[in-house]
Amino acid sequence: MLALSICLALLAALGNAGASVLQRQGAAATGTEPASARRGSWMAGLVHRRVWVWGAALLAVSGILQALALATGPLSVVQPVMSTELMFTLVVGGVVFRQRPDTRTRWAFAAMAVGLGVFLAMADPSGGRSTVPLADWGWTALGTGLFVAVMGVVSLRLSPAPRAAVLGTATATGFAVTAALLKDALGRVPDGIGAVFTTWQPYAAVGVGLASFVLLQVTLRAGSLVASQPALTLGDALLSVVLGVTLFAERVHLGWRVVFEVLALAVLVAGCVQLARSPLVTDDPERSGDRW
Repeated sequence: MLALSICLALLAALGNAGASVLQRQGAAATGTEPASARRGSWMAGLVHRRVWVWGAALLAVSGILQALALATGPLSVVQPVMSTELMFTLVVGGVVFRQRPDTRTRWAFAAMAVGLGVFLAMADPSGGRSTVPLADWGWTALGTGLFVAVMGVVSLRLSPAPRAAVLGTATATGFAVTAALLKDALGRVPDGIGAVFTTWQPYAAVGVGLASFVLLQVTLRAGSLVASQPALTLGDALLSVVLGVTLFAERVHLGWRVVFEVLALAVLVAGCVQLARSPLVTDDPERSGDRW
């Protein structure tokens, strides 16, 4: 079952990567329209663009695959495996936008991927319960809600690339909470399908997921794909490990492994810092068109 869960998560990651690239292309095309045509209607304009609609459809398919992965594996394994979306995005984006990342950007992506991979290998999350007590959800809703609100306020004072990264972190928080809600709902399947739909979790998952989807569009419009994608992917993965431990009581190994986990996180941060200096991140997306 764990192998099946990992395979499903990989397919979902590939779908998410394709969806992110297609929706970024649609958002960038909308950004080239006159300001008078865009004012107050940029979201409506997106749904009339075929490339954006295909991206949305692909994202829906990825959501189904992710749900199946969550139903067969731990949250703190499924979501980090989906961080391979980072590498899939690099490949898909290079094909769609017809531009290859420079060497520095490739090393930055590699550093983030290796850092995250080593961290998860050392932490080795496992076990856990299938459902979450209501009181735990209360504290989670309060904490994540305040965090997303603060990120939104901070983003208003930033230039395009940092704004996309900050909004990407907020969006990742929403998607991680959505995955946790979905897993909690699916954990009630043994009690019957009726038990799933008579609880509040699936409806909360839909609500948070839709809100995160809208925030994703704002994120993609805020700056370049390479600025937002690392925050989206890595933020989702790392927060899911935290939610897996705090909500589902999944076990994470510490002890002597802490040294290697800290080093892995340092490599991860170094990769993010290096990526922030890349021309692909600092270029203005509206000036560079569909540049990747």
